[in-house]
Amino acid sequence: MPARMLLAAVALLAASTSFAVARDLTVVSSGPDSIDPLRKVFVQAFTGATAIAVRQDSWDGGIETLESRLKTPDNAWDLVELRPAELAAACADGLLEKLDFSAIGGKDHYLAQGVSDCGVGAAASNIVLAWDRDKFPATPTWADFWDIAKYPGKRGLSHGPRGNLEIALIADGVAPGDVYKVLGSADGVDRAFHKLDQLKPYLVWWETGADAERILSSGDVLMTSAPSDRIAIAARNGPRNFGMQWTASFGEVQSWAIVKGSPNLRQAIQFLYFAGTPAIEGRLLDVAGASGLAKGANDLLPPELAATSPTSAANLAAATRFDGGFWRDNQAKLGQRFDAWLAQH
Repeated sequence: MPARMLLAAVALLAASTSFAVARDLTVVSSGPDSIDPLRKVFVQAFTGATAIAVRQDSWDGGIETLESRLKTPDNAWDLVELRPAELAAACADGLLEKLDFSAIGGKDHYLAQGVSDCGVGAAASNIVLAWDRDKFPATPTWADFWDIAKYPGKRGLSHGPRGNLEIALIADGVAPGDVYKVLGSADGVDRAFHKLDQLKPYLVWWETGADAERILSSGDVLMTSAPSDRIAIAARNGPRNFGMQWTASFGEVQSWAIVKGSPNLRQAIQFLYFAGTPAIEGRLLDVAGASGLAKGANDLLPPELAATSPTSAANLAAATRFDGGFWRDNQAKLGQRFDAWLAQH
């Protein structure tokens, strides 16, 4: 967005803030590590432009946790960042406001994966294959990830079925576009677990993006699956020469949603309008390693930085989206099977 258009947008916001505020606008992001980047990219600039006070909070996710929180009479959340399954469940249960996209720039202002009835894209990140280029100069694939004989060393995967079953099937020759069709059958699930059996003695499990970065930095693993945002920041700011394989990575969009009945509805909409400004949203990649969903958010970035964006044209084309509906329906069942599989010697 040209500077004059950004200034006009800020002026419009500032001119429309002369109303009583019941309490500070509360913006709840995913995980405690998200608070500082959100403040740096959006909150400080938003408050400076509008004089609307913002209180930040974070949460660790979970549909049951969300529904319990939003149904309490003293709930103080206004805007909350949700994963696809959480967004779909809360929207279907009537816990979120239906968004009026005309008030935040229109649906065409955003990439398609950032638009839904109750949510607008907040940040995009991928689960990628990450490695240290100084130790492994080639660009590995998921098939190489499984090839312990050719590339000896430990491997890192997230502690849970989500993502790992998809990756296992791709390593076993399933086309990324067919992964969820295969996983939709009992034979497909068996095939994924059988593939994981091959790696089981060599696996190091991570719980968070920080864990994935740590086991790669320490040399505990030769390669690992990892959140692209965490690896991008580590590669840019740290001593390690990390690489990321975008082909057959799995992308996911976190979305902003407004809690049903929020007394700060108008302020929340203003925040979304402001946060969706491409010139502002583009800063998210530099600060947090994730990318925004507004069209043009990558356009003003240096080419080397834009190349690490999950929403760049090349990286979008190379990736597959996580199927939130599949995991909403199958998380509990596959989680139990994963725990039983992990307990087996």
